[in-house]
Formats: sequence, C-alpha cells, structure tokens
Amino acid sequence: MACLPILTAPDPRLKQKAVRVERVDPALVQLMDDMLETMYAAPGIGLAAPQVGVGKRVVVLDIGKTEEERAPLCMANPEIVWVSDDDNTYEEGCLSVPEHYAQVVRPRAVRVRYLDRENEIREIEADGLLATVIQHELDHLDGVLFIDHLSALKRNMILRKLTKARRDAAPAAR
Repeated sequence: MACLPILTAPDPRLKQKAVRVERVDPALVQLMDDMLETMYAAPGIGLAAPQVGVGKRVVVLDIGKTEEERAPLCMANPEIVWVSDDDNTYEEGCLSVPEHYAQVVRPRAVRVRYLDRENEIREIEADGLLATVIQHELDHLDGVLFIDHLSALKRNMILRKLTKARRDAAPAAR
C-alpha cells in the first residue's frame, strides 16, 4: 500500500466529474487500499478518488474512532437510491479543504447501491454521521466540495484563504 498525495482546493481536478468503473478488478482494489492508507494517515474519515487525482467513481470511508473500531467501507460506482425527508446538520471538514469547517445540511438518512471490493452489488442504509460522510464523498465524484453548499461569500472567503496559503507555501517548496 502507498500514501497518495491529496489535492487541495482550488485545484481544478476537484471540480471534474468522475467516470464510472467497468468492474472492480485487482488494480481498483489496490487503489482502494492506497486510498484507505492515505485517509487514515491524513487523518480523515472519508476519501474520494478525485481527491487523489484519480477520476474514477470510487470512495472509501470509515467513521471508527479507534483502530479497534475501524470498519472500512469501499465503494465503486456508488449511487444514492433513497434519501430521508428529514435533515441533519453537521460541521463538515475536508482533506481537500484543509483547516476549514462549516455547518452543512444534508438528508439524515440515505440508501446507497454500489460495487464492493469483490465486484458484488451491495446496498446499505445509513443515517447520522455515516450518511453525511457518504453524501460528502459522493459529492466529490460530481466535482462538488462541501464549501459549494455554503453561501458564495463564505465559499469565496475560504477559497481565497486556501489560494493564499498555497502561494505562501510555494517558495518553501522550492
């Protein structure tokens, strides 16, 4: 397994729509494993392939708080097939929008259909934090960041700070 570099906003690759995968093969399982390693090292609770520069509809997530509680979930071609009528609000952050957090409203529960690591079609129902993480990661597959759910003023303020931080860090990288 290998840790992959995580793209940060406003990288244009984060705004591109990811393509469906034909099937989950050994190379895709390796990508899932590398994404999990990257997510745990970051540390984070979810990661989508576009965040590591891979334009495929693949996400990994794990909301376990400790190593003993880990229950990684790997999804290829995930699609939401049902959402609840009631909403939850969570403070969201993102590995691609480092050090910025905001309240985001999303459906409280979802049902998702996807291909698992064995290329089998699965369906799960999730609520609370797990539902929020799934929706957050699936947004990435369509080029949507959590800051896109905010007002234009808040979003632009965060993007300006990220651009400035990148510019300030550039001389140090040389």
